[in-house]
Amino acid sequence: MTPAELAEAWTTRFGEAATTSESHGEVTADVPATSWLEALTFARDDLGCSFFDWLTAVDELEDGFAIVAHLYSLEGGHHMLVRTRVPHEDPVLPTATGVFRGANWHERETFEMFGVVFDGHPNLVPLLLPDGFEGHPLRKDFILAARVAKPWPGAKEPGESGHGAPSRRRVRPPGVPDDWGPSHA
Repeated sequence: MTPAELAEAWTTRFGEAATTSESHGEVTADVPATSWLEALTFARDDLGCSFFDWLTAVDELEDGFAIVAHLYSLEGGHHMLVRTRVPHEDPVLPTATGVFRGANWHERETFEMFGVVFDGHPNLVPLLLPDGFEGHPLRKDFILAARVAKPWPGAKEPGESGHGAPSRRRVRPPGVPDDWGPSHA
């Protein structure tokens, strides 16, 4: 299917409830959270997007979380992004594991990193972080403790912070005269 045909199929199926856009030949369909499973099923069954590639979230602060699934049609050779939005205050979405079994680990990771709850997930437990880890590190409001405890190491040259390794010796590349450069202007 061409991007125009994919967009037309979404409009025919969901009307005003879904909007589509195209970028680099790939169609993105934005659907309300209440139509999330219906949209994924439609993409799989009616548009041939039977290959589930990935699912993640994007923290858009006041706008909540955008949940994005990338699907692909092996037969048609076209890509689809299906996207919805959930609020920061109550980030809950039905699990897509009944539509795509491959969504299992992606939803677990999104739950762990962003705090989005996938209602009905068969095993929504942490996947990557150590036991006892508190918080959701990919949220934009997550405080990195290392940056509070000491300055970011890339802020200065080594040795310039007053502690740590000595400063690197400035070395001119071969063939550059001693009196050349900004300090000799």
